[in-house]
Amino acid sequence: MNLFSLLKPLRAGLLLSCLAGFASPAFAAEAPTADELIRLAMNHWRGVSSYSDMTMTVHRSDWERVFSMQAWTQGEKNSLVRVTEPRKDAGNSTLILDKNMWSYSPKVNRIIKIPSSMMSKSWMGSDFSNKDISKSTDIIDQYDHTLVNTEEKEGHSYYTIQSIPHEEAAVVWGKEVVTVRDDYVMIRQEFWDQDGVLVKEMNAFEVQAMGGRTVAKRMRMHKTETPDEWTEMSVNAIDFDVDLPDSIFTLSNLRNPRK
Repeated sequence: MNLFSLLKPLRAGLLLSCLAGFASPAFAAEAPTADELIRLAMNHWRGVSSYSDMTMTVHRSDWERVFSMQAWTQGEKNSLVRVTEPRKDAGNSTLILDKNMWSYSPKVNRIIKIPSSMMSKSWMGSDFSNKDISKSTDIIDQYDHTLVNTEEKEGHSYYTIQSIPHEEAAVVWGKEVVTVRDDYVMIRQEFWDQDGVLVKEMNAFEVQAMGGRTVAKRMRMHKTETPDEWTEMSVNAIDFDVDLPDSIFTLSNLRNPRK
């Protein structure tokens, strides 16, 4: 089993990108550009660095699995996610350095570099793929962004951006459609294939202040063909702009966690 960009994304992506996104004051009176909205939303979640305690629930029609995990991020490119519960999965970890991704399983005491052929595969049996986790911030620079809608509701402005990848971009999706709230929280993200079919989507719930920022406490990803099956990332605690040693994001620490 191989293993966040939060949980950017889940990005971290996803996981961890997802893997998540989010804080700061509301936008100024002048409407931001689509490029600014995407960059602010992605950077809002990660900060200069972050540490988070999360729960991931993978729900299927006939079973459900719950994982507790810790995640560390540094800048836009470095992430580490480590499972702490259940006991039989504790220690399973994923390390992302720039565009490279490794997984570690204590059962076999082996570090595996994830090849490009495996990047579209499921991350830990969830609805996030390895590519979602490792490529969560590529949307910033490898896509062209267009603001397609602005909506006012519940005291906030919601901006919908259509993002089309550059022709030479090494990405899976034909386009992504992102909705960002005026406090930089990414509320929704749609993933469309090259044929213009919506494949999966991620939605944010329970937006609240955590770690000095406004964040989505819960983020749920599901495939459109199986709407009753989903993966939910819940943030239990998070700190931004924390002092993290570079040694956290190493293969040595992936195998032997430093206390």
